[in-house]
Amino acid sequence: MTSTDMRTEAEDSGPSGYAAARLRLLQEGARSGPPRRAALAELTDDWLTGLFTAGSEGLRGVSLVAVGGYGRGELSPRSDLDLLLLHDGSDSGGVAALADRIWYPVWDLGLALDHSVRTPAEARKTAAEDLKVQLGLLDARHLAGDLGLTAGLRTAVLADWRNLAPKRLPELQELCAERAERQGELQYLLEPDLKEARGGLRDATALRAVAASWLADAPREGLSDARRRLLDVRDALHLTTGRATDRLSLQEQDQVAAELGLLDADTLLRQVYEAARVVSYASDVTWREVGRVLRSRAVRPRLRAMLGGGAKPAAERSPLAEGVVEMDGEVVLARAARPERDPVLPLRAAAAAAQAGLPLSLHAVRRMAAAARPLPAPWPAEAREQLVTLLGSGRPTVEVWEALEAEGLITRLLPDWERVRCRPQRNAVHIWTVDRHLIETAVRASELTRRVGRPDLLLVASLLHDIGKGWPGDHSVAGEIIARDVAARIGFDRADVAVLAALVRHHLLLVDTATRRDLEDPATVRSVAEAVGSQGTLELLHALTEADALATGPAAWSSWRGSLVADLVKRVSAVLAGDAPEEPEDAAPTAEQERLAIEAFRTGGPVLALRAQTEPPAEETAGDPEPLGVELLIAVPDQPGVLPVVAGVLAMHRLTVRTAELRALDLPDGVEGSVLLLNWRVAAEYGSLPQAARLRADLVRALDGSLDITARLAERDAAYPRRRGTVAPPPRVTVASAASRHATVIEVRAHDAPGLLHRIGRALEDANVRVRSMHVSTLGANAVDAFYVTGTKGAPLPGEEAASVAGALEETLRG
Repeated sequence: MTSTDMRTEAEDSGPSGYAAARLRLLQEGARSGPPRRAALAELTDDWLTGLFTAGSEGLRGVSLVAVGGYGRGELSPRSDLDLLLLHDGSDSGGVAALADRIWYPVWDLGLALDHSVRTPAEARKTAAEDLKVQLGLLDARHLAGDLGLTAGLRTAVLADWRNLAPKRLPELQELCAERAERQGELQYLLEPDLKEARGGLRDATALRAVAASWLADAPREGLSDARRRLLDVRDALHLTTGRATDRLSLQEQDQVAAELGLLDADTLLRQVYEAARVVSYASDVTWREVGRVLRSRAVRPRLRAMLGGGAKPAAERSPLAEGVVEMDGEVVLARAARPERDPVLPLRAAAAAAQAGLPLSLHAVRRMAAAARPLPAPWPAEAREQLVTLLGSGRPTVEVWEALEAEGLITRLLPDWERVRCRPQRNAVHIWTVDRHLIETAVRASELTRRVGRPDLLLVASLLHDIGKGWPGDHSVAGEIIARDVAARIGFDRADVAVLAALVRHHLLLVDTATRRDLEDPATVRSVAEAVGSQGTLELLHALTEADALATGPAAWSSWRGSLVADLVKRVSAVLAGDAPEEPEDAAPTAEQERLAIEAFRTGGPVLALRAQTEPPAEETAGDPEPLGVELLIAVPDQPGVLPVVAGVLAMHRLTVRTAELRALDLPDGVEGSVLLLNWRVAAEYGSLPQAARLRADLVRALDGSLDITARLAERDAAYPRRRGTVAPPPRVTVASAASRHATVIEVRAHDAPGLLHRIGRALEDANVRVRSMHVSTLGANAVDAFYVTGTKGAPLPGEEAASVAGALEETLRG
């Protein structure tokens, strides 16, 4: 059925005919995107025109006007109908009856309606008081009735907007900024709001309003395509959910991708991010230009008065670098600059802009993108130095890098960047896309350059450490290969290339080892020393580890993690200096441990002690020490099931376990028996720590069986909040080969939840193995825990037995 047939059916059959024609249009697989939105608007126009005509007989001085998105002729499947019934005030009763004849059929079909009835004067007054109303009226479109009335309102509203632009545009900018603060940036969100987030459809509409003011205009290249892509995604979202929603939630992304004919949800998100990036960059440039124009307007009258009404003075140009000057708050090219002859100019201009904390002019970036020659391979020394300067400029690097990327200069300089550009990271710990994370890491690394002997290698390694995420397999392994190629192309010598490759290959080594392995085990320290190879590389890797974690998100770094990494670095540094680590010996119990053990044996029950641990403040800062957690010492007469019981009680009291060591302590001479000593480091999830007496009371009840830990934790687990639609991947349990000579290391990766350690402890008890120590690491919703276990005689498990224990534990956690 053609569009003409559908319109005829809608006109002939009233609301039911319109509903049927609308449904057929939305189900047409061959028509989507702008043609479908336009056809839906046209179909709706004809239906509403029919309703208006039927109800307005005898009425004069009245018209029906579409505003907002409907006024632009863009109707998504579940869009609101934004309508204004405009009248001259001569027959208010007739207009009210006409409004009912139009609004009620719309409501009867279940369509969302945003409606108003106003005279032109009332419409202008409301617009003057409400910026959102004024923005909607800028897209007013005549549907039916008195065309002159509509045209007069459009002319007046546009005139009002242009006259009041110096006042209203700052209001609009503030509105956009407030919305961005609430909704976040569309180009980085895993569940973005396509309309409200920064870089979304609201911002695209705001750019249209700025253009209508004639004060400034947005960069047009790519903007209409970006807006169309976001509208297409919203159409698909409406069709797959059947709801008027703009939030692209996780559970709907695969369906939306399929509706659009895309490969998968990641491909969908990447397209959304690319579109949002175009809109965001256009917004930045546009609002900067608005500010420049408004400042110049404010200054110009005073200048004219000072100059006696003479000619406008030329803008001042301050040199920044060869071929680069500052003018009017932006970095532009000098008049003598020749980008077609100067391949280093883009990097030189970018470095100068970042160092000065100024934006790169859009015109300058486009001129360089159109004319700049490609850099030779390897790069000249100046190009490499300018890249390092750009990366080391701190926070201003981000805006300058985005300006280069918007015009394709980054992928021209670094072709491997294309694979990570706008690539989503489906991990709650990460708050950025891969490419933005790399730039954020460089920003963080710029604050640590005084700690290393080769800050240039630290900054470039920061830029490249996750470059392998655009390839299949282990991103560290793939990244090492790419880093070698990029580093050689940039112009580093062989030795530096090898260091950069090692930094990329091992950028997770320190934090993974520090949080998941026993640092007292010489095998752990030796393996890290062998991988790192030199003191210089260790120094760089330490700084890169911190920068990477800080740039990942708040869940990825803490004083606790920092202290563990620093401890590991100190031990590895000693090995690299020639001091071989000694084989660990069971340390003699402290006086406090002996006291707790004797009291536990004497009372026949658990005893415990709590002691806060803190980290001294850095030398250059003042203030109180930062808490690292609480040391919890527990002594219990040796008996089965202690580990799961203690872990369960701590979970009941909402205590997060960070590390734990378990040892059997023989009692002094003359006393038969042994006591288990558990040394835990814990932290409260929120609130204050529980009292030691309450912890002990629950431990006593749990050990004698009067407190059902499993049932209590099951109740907690049932009430544990989970994000709607998120499905955690299944747990994975592996044996870390050659990780220790004294124990078998079993590593558990699972979704973090109350009582997880309790379940693991029970499963290990059932497998008849003893836990010597455990190292707990939680990143967002993911737990990565390492358990050092032995057989009943204290020796590591044979290979087959270790694999069997790991398999049984994984099966238990999956069940």
